[in-house]
Amino acid sequence: FLSSCPYTRGEEFSRPLEAVLEEIRLLSRQGVREVTLLGQNVNAWLHLQNSGADLDFAHLLTEVCALEGIERVRYTTSHPLEVTSTLIAAHGRLPKLASQIHLPVQSGSNRILAAMKRGYTVESYKETVAALRQAKPGLSLTSDFIIGFPGETDEDFAATLQLIEEVEFDGSYGFMYSPRPGTPAADLPDTVPLEVKRTRLQALLAQTDAQAFKISTALVGTRQRILVDGHARRHTMELRGRTDNNRVVNFPGGERLIGHFVDVRITAAAPHTLRGELVDLL
Repeated sequence: FLSSCPYTRGEEFSRPLEAVLEEIRLLSRQGVREVTLLGQNVNAWLHLQNSGADLDFAHLLTEVCALEGIERVRYTTSHPLEVTSTLIAAHGRLPKLASQIHLPVQSGSNRILAAMKRGYTVESYKETVAALRQAKPGLSLTSDFIIGFPGETDEDFAATLQLIEEVEFDGSYGFMYSPRPGTPAADLPDTVPLEVKRTRLQALLAQTDAQAFKISTALVGTRQRILVDGHARRHTMELRGRTDNNRVVNFPGGERLIGHFVDVRITAAAPHTLRGELVDLL
């Protein structure tokens, strides 16, 4: 458990393999083409067999990707300690597995990570990222960050910004720390003033937003496969879909395309969306 999280979830448990697969088969028959496997520490999933040969999360991903009608698979939220060699290999061998992972690191300071009881170091986290990107070049990575954890100094926060730059995160969710009764961290003195937390959070989000926009800009002129999931929010006469690295693309097109994968050419990048033009229907 993260030291700032309350003990309210109980012990982890995994749904049986066949139950997961049958639910996805049903969704596929209803026309679903992309699924997201959702769980707290989802990559800790384990199917226990009487034979003793337990099946891990990489096996589950392999089974899901093999289901008829399913064309793209995502998962969230994962834990760095549960990124196994088999999961890393799965990202290299399963073309249906999206090239985007949400892998919360929480801080770029080893001292703060230890206080959080995360169980890994900045160095081991970077090694995990390097292995994933070696298996899947161009892999997009997003993360969570807790700002102003008890005892966080300017140096600790600077280390977080440095990690964000080194890893080239493609987006982040940042949260200001606040004590929760009944958690181990609640016993620590909350030494970081609220205004400092706010300033640090703004700086962190500005950096990750700038990096995400840089990555989006690099996509201009490329051909991207997207799943059309509905009408654009601002211009309802247009459509929108998501790329493999989870970016929203708005483009002109007919309503018949909703629910289908199409190819678009990216023509422009905005801070949080892309603009494209239809190439062809896959």
